[in-house]
Parts: sequence; C-alpha cells; structure tokens
Amino acid sequence: MLKNVAVALLHGVNPFEMGVPAEVFGVDRSEEGLPTYDFAMVGAEPGPIRASAGFTIGTGHGPERLAGADLVIVPAQKEAVERPYPPALLDALRDAVERGARVLSVCSGAFALAAAGLLDGRRCTTHWRHTAELGRRYPAARVERDVLYVEDGPVITSAGTAAGIDACLYLVRQEQGSRVANAIARRMVVPPHRDGGQAQYIEHPLPAQREDDGVGRALTWLEEHLDEDVTVEQLAARVHLAPRTFARRFQQETGSTPYQWLLQQRVLRAQHLLEETDLTIDAIAARVGFSHSAALRHHFVRRLGTTPHAYRRTFRGPEAVEREASERAAARTDPPRVQVG
Repeated sequence: MLKNVAVALLHGVNPFEMGVPAEVFGVDRSEEGLPTYDFAMVGAEPGPIRASAGFTIGTGHGPERLAGADLVIVPAQKEAVERPYPPALLDALRDAVERGARVLSVCSGAFALAAAGLLDGRRCTTHWRHTAELGRRYPAARVERDVLYVEDGPVITSAGTAAGIDACLYLVRQEQGSRVANAIARRMVVPPHRDGGQAQYIEHPLPAQREDDGVGRALTWLEEHLDEDVTVEQLAARVHLAPRTFARRFQQETGSTPYQWLLQQRVLRAQHLLEETDLTIDAIAARVGFSHSAALRHHFVRRLGTTPHAYRRTFRGPEAVEREASERAAARTDPPRVQVG
C-alpha cells in the first residue's frame, strides 16, 4: 500500500511540477475519510534548493530520506536535459526500483530517471518538446511521444506540466481505488481522467517548402487544396514528374507517403478551425477534404487520441461545443424558407 512519498528536488526545480505531488500526496484529507501519506520534500542537492522562479526552498531532508519511500517523484527542473545528476540521487532511484518501490517523473524529470538507467528497455515519455532528445541521448529507452503518461513496471513517466496530475491520480487509482482518486481530483477541481494524449498539444508546423523543387510545389498546392480529392498520378503530372519518381522524392523529403502527409495536414487544418472558428464539425470536415464528419472523427482519434468535440472543448471551452449543438439543432427544426414575390 502506498504510504511513504518523497519528492526529490534539484536546483532549478519548476514550481508547478513540484507543487503537483505536494497537492496530491501532501495535503491532509483525513477528515473526508481519505488516506494520508508520510510526505516529504527532499533536497537532492545541498540546499536551500533554488527554484526556477527565483525563490529558495528549505526541505529539512537530504537524499537519505528517499531510502524509505514507497514512491520517489522527480519533478521537472531547469536545464534538465543538459545537467549532470548527483550520484546520490541516481543511486537512490535505482535502489527504490530494486526494493520494489515506484518512481515517477513529471515532465523533464524523466531525464533523471534515464540517467539512472531506469528507462533502458522501458516505455516512457516526457514533454513533447524533449521526446526526440530523450530518445537521442538514451537510445535504449522506448520513448512514446503522444501520451500523457506511461507506466512500465515500477516506473511512471509523464508529459509536460499538468500531465503530472494525470500520472499521480492514475497511481492513486491503481493503489487505492477510484473513489480515492476521484475525491482527490474533486478537491483539486481537475478531471480524474483526461481523454487523449499530448499529441493534441504538439505543434506540427508544415515542412519548409522549396518552390524550385517539384515536391515543394506539390506541397504548396496541396496545402491550398486540402478539400480536393487528388491522386499521386495527378500530383506528379502537375509538377512534370513520373508518378514513381514523384512518390520516391516525396518520401525522401517528407518522410511520409503523399496520402499520409495529406491526412496529417487535413487533421492539422481541422485542429486550427476547431480552435479558431465556430464552424460545425460537419462544415470543418468538408472544408478540409473529408467526405463526412465520421471520417474526420476517425482520423482525428487515430492521430490525436481524442475526438473533434473533445478537442474543441479543451481549447475553446464547453460554450463553443454547446453553441455548435444549438446551431445544429436549430438547423434541423427550422422550417424551410419560402420566398414570395
């Protein structure tokens, strides 16, 4: 049973990521019949610990406090990617796993777990801005870019910032049940579970396009005609290349087939329209080239792990979703207009 929780703080710790485990595990909610935890903030380096926001933290505990923890948490820190990690912290993380405890990272705290060798051969994640670097520095880690958190054995890694809340509540749900996790989430005024993954938050800029290159011209044309059906043969003819040559060069320059690239750009355009307009899902589907809203939903869920409606609610609030529903209902019930004259 999860009882003893320690958060390892390094210089440059990010306040929000530090506050996440403090809020989940460090608040006494026993008057509500919820479990309490033996919780400690631990200075993993000589203190006082300097937070990234400019204040200092006195912990009262050194690395030796990690030895008795059922759960060791490493939050994000400034320069987490580049910095060396104290040997005492790496030893404590390895020891925790060896004796059957859990370790959890929030955001870029995953780099400390990787430095300890705990991500070798394990599925893991971190903030989407750092996933490529995590994989490059630690090729034995199986980095997943699109998820909010990953559990692989005793190791849990989470993506940026608020995903640490998701990971902590997930662990509480596993150890102490949905009633406890839901009650903590209610007190924190956060959802006990979020749909989708961090794929919906990743920026997907268009690749640089070279107008003097056949593929570059095709990409430019495709971006401006996402709503049109087009074949590889038609694209190749447009830029005066043989279809096989065009397909090969397209793969070389984009890392994708023309069809997959087009699907990705249609979903990306749909994301922008969901964020920035009040167009209905049906209208957005037509504008980006899907034959109906069900096709948009299918590819949206497949690529982003969430639905268009949920995505709009996340980025524009429930009012936008309710407004769309009202407009669709009105369109179904309004009688046809007859012009007289």
